[in-house]
Amino acid sequence: MPTAQNAAPSPTASTQAASATDVYAVHGADPEVLAYAMAKYSRSSLSMKESLRELNSQRAEQFLNTFYFQYGHRSIADLAHIAFAVERLSLLAAITLVDEQRWDGQERSTRYQNFRKSGWFTPDFAGNASAEHLYTQTIEGLFTAYESFSQNILEELRQRIARPTEMQPDAYERTLRARAFDVARYLLPLATNTSLGQIVNARTLETQVSRLLSHSHAEVRTLGTRLREAAANPAWNVQHSALEALHAKIAALDPALGAEAAALLLREVKTAPTLVKYAAPVEYALQTHTAMAQAASELLAGVAIELAPLVDLIEDSGDRAEALEIDIVATLLYGASHHSYRQIHQRVAALSAARRAELLELGTRHRGRHDEMLRAFAAGAALRFDICMDIGGFRDMHRHRRCVQTVQSFTSAHGFDLPEMLPNVPVPAAPLAQYESALRTAHAAASQIAQASIPEANATAQYLLPLGTRCRALFKMDFAEAAYIAELRSAPQGHIAYRRVAWEMYQALAKTHPTLARSIRVTDIHAPVDPLQR
Repeated sequence: MPTAQNAAPSPTASTQAASATDVYAVHGADPEVLAYAMAKYSRSSLSMKESLRELNSQRAEQFLNTFYFQYGHRSIADLAHIAFAVERLSLLAAITLVDEQRWDGQERSTRYQNFRKSGWFTPDFAGNASAEHLYTQTIEGLFTAYESFSQNILEELRQRIARPTEMQPDAYERTLRARAFDVARYLLPLATNTSLGQIVNARTLETQVSRLLSHSHAEVRTLGTRLREAAANPAWNVQHSALEALHAKIAALDPALGAEAAALLLREVKTAPTLVKYAAPVEYALQTHTAMAQAASELLAGVAIELAPLVDLIEDSGDRAEALEIDIVATLLYGASHHSYRQIHQRVAALSAARRAELLELGTRHRGRHDEMLRAFAAGAALRFDICMDIGGFRDMHRHRRCVQTVQSFTSAHGFDLPEMLPNVPVPAAPLAQYESALRTAHAAASQIAQASIPEANATAQYLLPLGTRCRALFKMDFAEAAYIAELRSAPQGHIAYRRVAWEMYQALAKTHPTLARSIRVTDIHAPVDPLQR
């Protein structure tokens, strides 16, 4: 116990107030200035308010140039969050843009909007008029089929589903149209324009821009450039008109005060001019992809692409160290091919340890000093689901960020899926024949475009692939994420395409881990569904 001589003084009201936790939101600071102010906590005893009062964008830039670029303190960029609107980009480019594990955003919904009005992206045909004509003709045919198909499905739904007396006519019509769009979306080509909004931190933005600049498609590379420019140039201020009007009133009353007000009210804000200014193509990724594509071609020479199940769960057995090496090599090759993960995994497992070591070394040979390892090295997850599903449904599955995804390039090699009008209710014969004809025509045109004498012919051909085309992606995750996806995506209000994937994921888990699977609250996709519930 302390004696009278050494007892701590009794706290006064002022010291109690000073030691109380203070929490406040911060608004109005530029993203880079705010990031600098937060980073100063590690180097200064100043409060956030004191730091922000003494800071300006020039001092923030000087600080970031020193600590961010010279000393590699990239965590500072995690503190600067920026909102972007990205409008009139193709569905293909949108899928590429959002392929980030640390990404937040929303895209136009094919369920609630008629994409017939969106238009489409047309790549550079370098004067090849016949190829450009075939491209345009194919897309126009797909949009015509989309419009006709959605109307036919809507009429079928009206005939099959009566409006409950308690349901308002407009709500009934909206629900049926959403159902019809769900079916018709299979016909939308990857060239279709969409729009999205994203809120990302500056570190994610920097890696996103670099990844886009390294892409095989010119549209995607241009998108990377425009994102970098948007971060470096003045941002659009939603309050600009109101602030201009206020400034005009102040200037009319007092010109000198108006000049001072202009500097504050009409100041241009650049969201992240310093943090993304050095974002550039990643040579490591480009060179490694080329090398892995060649290695995959040699390893799989003469091996036909097997007809893939919707979901294939692969788990390791045996030596854990060897299994990890096999997984990384197989994933590196998977991302540069169109074969299934199981096919590649079996061939990699059969290689000598020395050959696998060579392929592992090839995966890091071109890595620069500041390059992060490629996504294929994010290995070690116990559950690996190789999923081959329609591109439209994949776009929904793609949103899951707590897993590591490796997406193969789009191709017609996997065929296409047939849509259902309602769960377990096939599309009537006449509309289905129209759908199949449109898909086969588009795939044939894509094959022809891929052989044309135009820049990036293979990339251009991918824009013609409709969302009903099947694509392949590898999802690596832990059990909690697998359970989450199975529960969320099997829910009755979801699209049947990903509901079926979620159900098959659950079935695979139930087969290999029956005790664990009993804890998953999955919805049986074969159970009846109220078509008017969304």
